[in-house]
Amino acid sequence: MTSTAAQSPDAPAATTPANTRGRVITASLVGTTIEFYDFYAYATAAVLVFPALFFPTGNETTALLASFATFGAAMLARPVGAIVFGHFGDRFGRKATLVASLLTMGIATFLIGLLPTYQLIGAWAALLLLILRLAQGFALGGEWSGAALVATENAPAGKRALYGTFPQLGAPIGFIIANTLFLVINFALPGEGGLASEAFLAWGWRIPFLFSAVMVIIGLWVRLKLVESDSFTKAEKTGAIQKFPLGATVRTHWRPLILGTFYMLATYVLFYLMTSFTLAYGTRPVTAPEGVDPATFVPGLGFTYVDFVLMQIIGVVFFGLCTLLSGPLADSVGRRRLLIWVTTAIIVFGLLFVVFLLPQGQEKFTGALVQAFLIFGFLLMGMTFGPMGALLPELFPTNVRYTGSAVSYNVASILGAAVAPSIALGLWALGGGNPWLVGVYLAAAGVLTLVALLIGKETKDVDLDDDAAVAAASRR
Repeated sequence: MTSTAAQSPDAPAATTPANTRGRVITASLVGTTIEFYDFYAYATAAVLVFPALFFPTGNETTALLASFATFGAAMLARPVGAIVFGHFGDRFGRKATLVASLLTMGIATFLIGLLPTYQLIGAWAALLLLILRLAQGFALGGEWSGAALVATENAPAGKRALYGTFPQLGAPIGFIIANTLFLVINFALPGEGGLASEAFLAWGWRIPFLFSAVMVIIGLWVRLKLVESDSFTKAEKTGAIQKFPLGATVRTHWRPLILGTFYMLATYVLFYLMTSFTLAYGTRPVTAPEGVDPATFVPGLGFTYVDFVLMQIIGVVFFGLCTLLSGPLADSVGRRRLLIWVTTAIIVFGLLFVVFLLPQGQEKFTGALVQAFLIFGFLLMGMTFGPMGALLPELFPTNVRYTGSAVSYNVASILGAAVAPSIALGLWALGGGNPWLVGVYLAAAGVLTLVALLIGKETKDVDLDDDAAVAAASRR
């Protein structure tokens, strides 16, 4: 596949970009928005619906743990998706791979919306949910890296981190769309205590999953208009394409592979604590409901689902704004310097969980502290997540860039996200409802990321088209 310049003899190759700025921004943003929308829809349902409909164990905490286990299982599939999609992306191009990942994710999400529940087919319901969840994770394993490469390989000089933030914006935008849709359904199908009405449990929860089909069609239309970047076309013409990109990555680029994984560790732990764990903790009652054994009950903050999600959405607005802000900052001061300061702030933030997340004497004061917590956490999330769209691709030469960045990003998902919700629930229970140990967990992840950043080197001035320079920078 060749660039637009190569296909149009009348257009000078030196001045005509392979993809216009609008096409690059839209294609990198729309796909990740859809992917993260699908992921958030599942995360919300994993807290509100799936424990009752797919894992009715009779114990609320056990059912929630089982539901979070399927949520985390997708993280185990993501490195597999990274290897498969990375292989095809590095061998045959970014465009077709991005289309395939989007289709896989969209079909799996749509089918979740059609699943029969435990009451109809027993344990088969949970097994089918797990299979489709694994398909979601497999697809997301190839999605992010391809979108990041579309953005960074087509970025103007000096603006690579800025362009790299556009696929990252899919996370806050997807969160807002998914949770806003759940809120609309809540108002349309009201029930006591949030989304617990019989209509919602019967069919209302399926709407966000089925709606993803509309979004996928839009995403496919945009991505089918893409052409390959000049970087990949150049590698193709010079015969630099690897027959087995994973082998080449592990053999000759193992150092940036490891560093990239730990660069993402604190980001992933923070990401899933701020979304899935805080939703579970924030909406759990302060005292054991009638019929629940107080001895096994782990208390929370007692917010209604609607109130807490609205608070999360306010926080996610700061997530999006700081993601955009992080791009120009990373282009100016460097990715590494910015992330060292942000990661240090994440460590401090983790140690302050106990200050923000305990019930206070007055409900309004509790709400103000929790809202401040969500704003600070999502602000830090934007500042650490934004630069990753440029940083991870900059660690690898063109012929293994898809594989290397995808594997780093998604192996970190196992270490930082697959187990994060379950570990957080366990630490929450161990603290008797006090989340201070959850904050220590985040701080520990931040320390590991900080060590990796101190070992690593700056990459902002690396020329992505100069593979020898990229490889040399990674070895320094």
